[in-house]
Amino acid sequence: MVFAALLQQTQQPEFSWSHLRPGVDEHRLYGTHEGPGPTASILRYAPGARVPYHRHGGYEHVFILAGSQRDERGTHRAGTLVVNTPNSTHDVVSDDGCTALLIWERPVAFLD
Repeated sequence: MVFAALLQQTQQPEFSWSHLRPGVDEHRLYGTHEGPGPTASILRYAPGARVPYHRHGGYEHVFILAGSQRDERGTHRAGTLVVNTPNSTHDVVSDDGCTALLIWERPVAFLD
């Protein structure tokens, strides 16, 4: 998998997205959200989309590719790498929409 090529593909109309949450689409790169082990996805947030309050079962790495998203620590813009530690909690909203690469060590647990 070559990241630069993958990033270009996300802009093509035939790129495959699936519904993850209201306003959030996912392109799964590997893994599952239910099983043990890591999962990697590209997420596309519509403007105003939100991921509700959740706890991280392991490390989560978020690289903002385009747009921005925010949580209680602030607004994270394109080019920012956010690392959420095991057992940390937050919710996420993207006011203007964004595309992000996420890698989860373990599944998250939604608390709302």
